[in-house]
Amino acid sequence: MSGRKFFKANADKILKSVDRRSFLLKAGLLTTGIALNACIKKIKRSSSYSHIKGQLKGPDMRAGHILRDKIPVPPPSGKRAVGTLIIGGGISGLSAARWLKRNGYENFELIELELNQGGNSRFGGNQISSFPLGAHYITIPNNHDKELLQFLEEGGIITGYNDGLPVYDEFSLCFDPEERLLINGQWQEGLVPDFGLSEKDKQEIKSFFKLTEQLKKDIGDDGKYAFDIPLDNSSTDPVYRKLDNISFKDYLSQEGFTSPYLLWYLEYCCKDDYGQKLNRISAWAGLHYFAARKGKADNAENNTVLTWPEGNGKLMQLLSAPVKTHILTSKMACNIALKNDKVEILLLDLKSNKSEIVTADNVLLATPQFVNAKILDQIKRPAFNQHGFNYAPWLIANISVQYLSQGKGAALSWDNVAFNTPSVGYVNANQQSTKLGENKKVITYYLPLCDHNCRVSRLAAYARTYEQWLDIIMPELEFMHPGIEEAIENIDLWVWGHGMISPTPGFIWGNDRKNASRSIENKIFFAHSDLSGISIFEEAFHQGIKAANEILDK
Repeated sequence: MSGRKFFKANADKILKSVDRRSFLLKAGLLTTGIALNACIKKIKRSSSYSHIKGQLKGPDMRAGHILRDKIPVPPPSGKRAVGTLIIGGGISGLSAARWLKRNGYENFELIELELNQGGNSRFGGNQISSFPLGAHYITIPNNHDKELLQFLEEGGIITGYNDGLPVYDEFSLCFDPEERLLINGQWQEGLVPDFGLSEKDKQEIKSFFKLTEQLKKDIGDDGKYAFDIPLDNSSTDPVYRKLDNISFKDYLSQEGFTSPYLLWYLEYCCKDDYGQKLNRISAWAGLHYFAARKGKADNAENNTVLTWPEGNGKLMQLLSAPVKTHILTSKMACNIALKNDKVEILLLDLKSNKSEIVTADNVLLATPQFVNAKILDQIKRPAFNQHGFNYAPWLIANISVQYLSQGKGAALSWDNVAFNTPSVGYVNANQQSTKLGENKKVITYYLPLCDHNCRVSRLAAYARTYEQWLDIIMPELEFMHPGIEEAIENIDLWVWGHGMISPTPGFIWGNDRKNASRSIENKIFFAHSDLSGISIFEEAFHQGIKAANEILDK
């Protein structure tokens, strides 16, 4: 059942706990004159969009509804055993699998309920280019992150070292030009506002970056960096950790940062990495965005981006390659129980609709906590609070265009953002292409759904039709590139209802995250980026290694 069909079938139940008019207003469905019934049923496509082909997709909603609503599955047709079962084929699960195999442990399987593994690092493609469906880059890693550097060496992304600094593959380093911003009627180079700003605004921006440059170097009273990646390596010094208890917005106000241009840029960064605005992100997390990244390279500037047409799908493929024979897709864990010193898992094959029982010595749950709460509903998790975890919804649009106007000012870049618009812009999936003179392009547009709380935004996202999403996307695209509508051939939409964990005030160093990480009876282990509170590749990668080591150390 699709998300829209499910919403229609359960609208009364959903709206029972949310005032109907309040929900519709918050969802943006009344403000455009669209009633709920019109939103649910299929609307005839606007004549201006009639030439645009495409689809609205997302993660497997049917599987999610089976778990959430406890829909009965067929009785098990068999039983088998495995040493370790990894549930979840996102980055953390794949990282754990790779680490187990690297350390000589091969008695494991990894199951993924989707047709393909990868989580929000999945990707798609067409005749023009591959393109990301979610995460699309990492910055060059910190030089003390030995595990990640070693992985990038194995994958050929680091090709060697010169005077102790890594040399990166030139085709993985983002090609120039890297970033541009449409501001005050012109495209400027870089995303930090500069064109048309007053001297006062420029000085305030300079002061903020002076602060974060110092925070990059700061060492706590325990000898650790104040901000680091993975974040659990950061200092425990209360001088820094107390920043987690207030919002980034309040912190900036207290520090006297008031420039609308600076505040816009910092909100853009929070939306980009955390899916939320300044007032819903902790000050510690907001500063971590700038102060934790310290990587240096022999052939690239600090904080240079590593990216590929398929986005982080490139890294996902590198993680998958050594463990591909261990991966089973379209398999869903419906229930987990502890029995006779073993872990017993009820698995459903989503293709055949047949189930089986798998017994394991260990289970590694590389799944988000709202999923774990359903799978483990018969097992007590001490002090676990699922409601402490907030997941930001997103819309991703991959747009095939015949041509793309450059506009006034800086040239088309990898990352293209417009000042004070709803999205965080688009990336040019063709940026890393070596073909010359290409006119057709795929641009990947990212829209965090953060105007309201996550639950309301999520319900609204599931309710919207393809045509209504186009009504949201096209005005911004036209603002960035007047006349672009005529050049668009295809728009494929992807909705992530739980796109990423958001580090709300008090979450990073609070008890909810810590308690959710604890293993159960040394048999059930946990690994997911939501256990870091920050949904970036590096955190998921290290969460997988951490959980794998817990199994290896038994």
